[in-house]
Amino acid sequence: MKTVYFDNNATTKVAPEVLDAMLPYFRDLYGNPSSMHSFGGEIARHLDRAREEVAHFINADPEEIIFTSCATESDNTAIRGCAEYYGRELKIVTTAVEHPAVLQPCRRLKALGHCVVELPVDSAGRLDIDAFREAVDEHTIVSVMWANNETGVIFPMDEIARICREKNAVLHTDAVQVAGKIPVDVKRVPVDMLSMSGHKFHAPRGIGLLYVRSGAKFKPFMLGGHQERSRRAGTENVPYIAGLAKACELARRGMAGEVRQLTAMRDRLEAGILAKCPDVRVNGDRANRLPNTLNVSFEYIEGEAIAYRLSDLGICISTGSACASGSLDPSHVIRAMGVPFTAVHGSVRFSLSRYNTMDEIDYALDKLPGVVNGLRELSPFGPGKNVTTFK
Repeated sequence: MKTVYFDNNATTKVAPEVLDAMLPYFRDLYGNPSSMHSFGGEIARHLDRAREEVAHFINADPEEIIFTSCATESDNTAIRGCAEYYGRELKIVTTAVEHPAVLQPCRRLKALGHCVVELPVDSAGRLDIDAFREAVDEHTIVSVMWANNETGVIFPMDEIARICREKNAVLHTDAVQVAGKIPVDVKRVPVDMLSMSGHKFHAPRGIGLLYVRSGAKFKPFMLGGHQERSRRAGTENVPYIAGLAKACELARRGMAGEVRQLTAMRDRLEAGILAKCPDVRVNGDRANRLPNTLNVSFEYIEGEAIAYRLSDLGICISTGSACASGSLDPSHVIRAMGVPFTAVHGSVRFSLSRYNTMDEIDYALDKLPGVVNGLRELSPFGPGKNVTTFK
């Protein structure tokens, strides 16, 4: 059976060009870039070129790039490193719909005595910018995602950055989901720290980056050696860094065409679902979202059941963040948006990539209505059923 993969916000296929860029560092260019001999120096020069490409991708300076193992490490480094540097006199402002890699460090800091504010969103997943402005002052660390991983809603990061600049607040953004989907320019949108993860845009799992604006203050999370200008200890993962650099190059060069392709496929999928499946709602701001992401709620049935039935047909989707896939609770993002109780459990996410096709969209639209109708026939809930409460 062919696999139709619509779970690209969880992870993506490694691009063939990325794999090709990595292989020499497993075979011939295996030296340690910190070694004093000429072979190590050669690897260090390759590392410098990769750092330049990654910096170019977000319009940063190369020395502002720190390579990490993943965005979770980057998020923890930014949030906990800033809190450790500035101490408890600072407030931490975030949102109720952040990825667990942001929410959990913030809640840990709250348990340790820090003041932490989680701002709500409206029914379309949008941040109340006036409430944000009121919450931020000069003694604030802000961590707000650039785009939501479940709904694709894009936050107004330019305005968020402007407010933080006006109030002299420190701004970190989890930009994991925007990489390769919308342009990121840290000079135009002056965030202080930014996290990305390679496996969200066709690099391998196990490599991420943390951008730290020159002059921004934090205490390193990983201690030990002098690597990454003594800001992240540990021997650099050169093969994966080379892969990340190649993924950045591919995304930078192909973004405009890819956005058109993804938007067309997402819109066809959305229109087909709305036309073929009754009692369904689209979650999130449909006018301001990522081109590849569609989150919908099917009333009176469970999203997990939909995902399992589609999986049997070779179609891979998710019910929320992959990091929370072991939980049977409704998505914290969908709950924060106030989705009605008849639909909150029936939320699923389709997330596309450049490797998807319109034929795959049509295959999903052919199979999905039967899955939804079959589950509703088995469900005791919904219109015309004897049981009318759905919790």
